[in-house]
Amino acid sequence: MKLYAGLAILGGMAALALLAPGLMGHDPFLPDLFNRYAAPSAAHWLGTDDLGRDVLLRLLHGARVSLAVGLGAALMALLVGGLAGLLAAWAGGVTDAVIMRLADALLALPALPLLVVLSALDPAMIGLPRGEAGADILRIATILAAFGWVGVARLARSAALSVLAADFCRAARALGVSEFRLLWRHVLPQLVTPLAVATALAVGGAILAESALSFLGLGIAPPAASWGNMLANAQEAVFVAPLVALWPGLAILLAVAGCSLVADGLRR
Repeated sequence: MKLYAGLAILGGMAALALLAPGLMGHDPFLPDLFNRYAAPSAAHWLGTDDLGRDVLLRLLHGARVSLAVGLGAALMALLVGGLAGLLAAWAGGVTDAVIMRLADALLALPALPLLVVLSALDPAMIGLPRGEAGADILRIATILAAFGWVGVARLARSAALSVLAADFCRAARALGVSEFRLLWRHVLPQLVTPLAVATALAVGGAILAESALSFLGLGIAPPAASWGNMLANAQEAVFVAPLVALWPGLAILLAVAGCSLVADGLRR
């Protein structure tokens, strides 16, 4: 049930984010200064923000950004960390030591300050345009994946070591199965469940991290909408229009809870 509940939450958010902006007839980026902090109505279901923009539409555009960053960062971490952990378990020796010591070094670093520093770097330094939502999504997802692969690598290595030591892998080697076929047909299928659980949790963690960076002004740059910069814009009016801050916070809570439910359901 938890798996289906989590998938329903995330699937519903993704479907609304993809479909609703084209159906509601408002421009989420067009200011209307005569309609600032309007109460919920038939025209604006969740009211308007500090510039008179529709809150619901900006939430849905923010869902596109947050889900894209979460999925992108988690998939990149899965690819890099899964391959690194599998290589470390299979090769052993110096290769294993180098990969795991690199992972340990990254784990020892303070992640949040480094994320802040890396996010503050000029995107033009790595060849990305400034202020474009797509470039910001790629930049933030890459930065998060640069730290997120470590946990995946350690998990993949631990699971792969136990599988490689199993009797069926020893029997396959004794029968002359090639190393590539051994890893592809016998080891990787045994890693699917733990890596799927780790990836689901990583999506939630990346959504939280992106929201924190955007709240600090280092993530998705306005006027593009993200849940983090919506919270940042609402903090000055939290006593005047508290609902403007409530909705993006609730969206973050639901998205992360959905990821946790999916992870718990996959684990069970």
